[in-house]
Amino acid sequence: MSRLSPPPHPVAVHPAPADAAPAGARRFVIRGQLDRPLALTVADLRERWVQRRAEVVFDCATNGPQHHTFEGPLLREVLGEARPAFDARRRKDRSRFLLAVTGGDGHHAVLSWAELDVDFGDAPILLATAMDGRALDEAGSQLVVPSDRCGARYISAITGIWVGTCAVPEECLTVDGHS
Repeated sequence: MSRLSPPPHPVAVHPAPADAAPAGARRFVIRGQLDRPLALTVADLRERWVQRRAEVVFDCATNGPQHHTFEGPLLREVLGEARPAFDARRRKDRSRFLLAVTGGDGHHAVLSWAELDVDFGDAPILLATAMDGRALDEAGSQLVVPSDRCGARYISAITGIWVGTCAVPEECLTVDGHS
């Protein structure tokens, strides 16, 4: 169960130089089939995109229900600046894209672009800049999937996000062994 607050007033997004991060700031990279790969810090996420707030409850296998409030921009808005290499006018082209998010502990999760896309799932997935009122600058951004009942896709200390398509295995393209 989650609740996402309405967005505050929009802010302009301006590219930052690749070397603009303060010393010691955790960076993560967004790469893959993109027109403009990005390297970002939590401060970049806070300053360059509208911050949303999500109050979430998710079930943790080891600690039971967890209640948290996260703040940060929508993942789809950040990825929009990276410009995924699909034709935005073609829904089927967009629906082929995947995202793999990796954290500092090696944990990772895969999402589909369709989950984020307003024409499909329209999920308000965040790249958190704060958790329970505490800034995540030192800990690193966290992937927050408010609609998930389980917390397994909450990736901490994001180190990278890959965006792209994967080849469909040959056996999936045939019926009963025939093309």
